[in-house]
Amino acid sequence: MTDQQGRAADELLDIVDERDEVVGQAPRGEAYARGLRHRCVFVLARDGAGRIFVHRRTATKLVFPSRYDMFVGGVVGAGESYDTAALREAEEELGVSGLPAPTPLFRFLYGTPEHSWWSAVYEVRCDLPVEPQAEEVAWHAFLTEEELTARLPEWDWVPDGLEAYRRLLGSRDDTGLRWSGTGGRP
Repeated sequence: MTDQQGRAADELLDIVDERDEVVGQAPRGEAYARGLRHRCVFVLARDGAGRIFVHRRTATKLVFPSRYDMFVGGVVGAGESYDTAALREAEEELGVSGLPAPTPLFRFLYGTPEHSWWSAVYEVRCDLPVEPQAEEVAWHAFLTEEELTARLPEWDWVPDGLEAYRRLLGSRDDTGLRWSGTGGRP
């Protein structure tokens, strides 16, 4: 285990129930090992041209290493709000400061036999030059939606990000131009 993985594994998380209510706390490594439900944020970052920030995670990530993602984000720390975590994670992973507050779109419960977390999905505009964290991001680019769509069947994507993106696409209004999310749970 690398030093970065050790620090990440020790991060304290709120453990939540099926209604997203806190029922305890545990270090991230224990939460992952025991499949304890916790909270995560997903932030779709767009540049001024509307392109989406896409990246490949580093090989040292605790979950889904070396896979592609169309969201920046991560776990919500113990006692931290979704909104605070969304801004913190977006600024950390993009390597910027001074982003506007990400807009909450919706929440959903992601679950597999190995993983379970409440997922809060956001969107933010980033007009700043990005310098992604080398510990988090191995490769990055801003892609148009068409370019991203073309790569969906070609690249190895994080499964929770794919699920969030599928739900995000399904939440568009009938014009296809705006998100209809309200920040509430589906």
